[in-house]
Amino acid sequence: MRLRSQALAALFLCATALPAMAQECGGDFEAWKQGVAAEAKAAGVGAVGLDALEDARIDERALARDRAQGVFTQTFIQFSNRMISAYRLKQGAANMTKYADVFARADQQFGVQAPVITAFWALETDFGAVQGDFHTLSALVTLSHDCRRPQLFRQQLVPLLELIDRGVLPADVTGAWAGEIGQTQILPSDYLARGVDGDGDGEIDLRNSVPDVIMTTGNKVLSRGWKRDEPWIQEVRVPDEMPWDQTGRTNKLPLTQWAQWGVTNPDGSELIDKGLKAGLALPMGRKGPAFLTYENFDVYLEWNQSFTYALTAANLAARLAGAPPLDPRNPEPGLDNEQMKALQTKLEARDYDVGTVDGILGTNTREAIRKEQMRLGLPVDGWPTPELLGKL
Repeated sequence: MRLRSQALAALFLCATALPAMAQECGGDFEAWKQGVAAEAKAAGVGAVGLDALEDARIDERALARDRAQGVFTQTFIQFSNRMISAYRLKQGAANMTKYADVFARADQQFGVQAPVITAFWALETDFGAVQGDFHTLSALVTLSHDCRRPQLFRQQLVPLLELIDRGVLPADVTGAWAGEIGQTQILPSDYLARGVDGDGDGEIDLRNSVPDVIMTTGNKVLSRGWKRDEPWIQEVRVPDEMPWDQTGRTNKLPLTQWAQWGVTNPDGSELIDKGLKAGLALPMGRKGPAFLTYENFDVYLEWNQSFTYALTAANLAARLAGAPPLDPRNPEPGLDNEQMKALQTKLEARDYDVGTVDGILGTNTREAIRKEQMRLGLPVDGWPTPELLGKL
């Protein structure tokens, strides 16, 4: 059964007016679930939702997936080449034509362009074909009880129980390992807060209704801070020498400044300044691909905190909007997984917070690398090289 749009606002109010949570994670599983049940009952969840919670079990597969995200040990070029496939480009273009009227409504209502929505649709489920086979409630219960990252998952439990309690979703609904549901992998809290009836049938079905998926995804993107009619990324060419310490996604400068330092369009033509500021992202260092990242790019990181995923999604959207394939250029050799772990260990010894020593080049590791490059007099581009590892 699908959610009646009239109930959506009331559901969201219930989900946001929660009392202080019981024990966040760990301890006896059944006792912990009783705490969650009390919290859910206080939020208005009835017998159907509470019975579903009672039946939820630990899912070892979800735990294994949470601890083994090896896909993000790939470089940006490796990951993007695999994810931006000919099939996704062709099918994405076909879907933008097939559902042009729905995309036009999403653009008009939320200011989010068709290629942006389509890129997420492609990457998350191949346009609805692969929505996940994890028991959603058990996966969220498992990851909430586990004390590795409970804060990411616990806040989704009561909204999911509300969806189940009202018959929006069945108790045995399946989805991604981390609790996402539907064709663009929407979390339960966003299902409640951002769901839009795109096909006008009075219901919101993010698993089967493409118009609902498109409109809801546009609404979610807007809610993360999307700015209407503004770009998200722009591939550029960088010179051999420039103030590398000024690069980085967060250091947004006028395009006139980047142009003064020799940054150009890929064909060598001068950048056109439209009054916007952008950072200069170098996912594989100063000799690899280069992108100006505008404020809208930050929304991609709100969707997925992996810089590699976010830049890939943004680049796929650019390709769907007509941009040519990126120029990989010739990046310096990076580090393999064991070398990356060794580098993170050395950075930790210097009191940097790199999160988990997992061999993944995340945001904290990149920032620590930039600081050490600056200290050592190396070009500050955030790219880990054997030279840097040796100097540490």
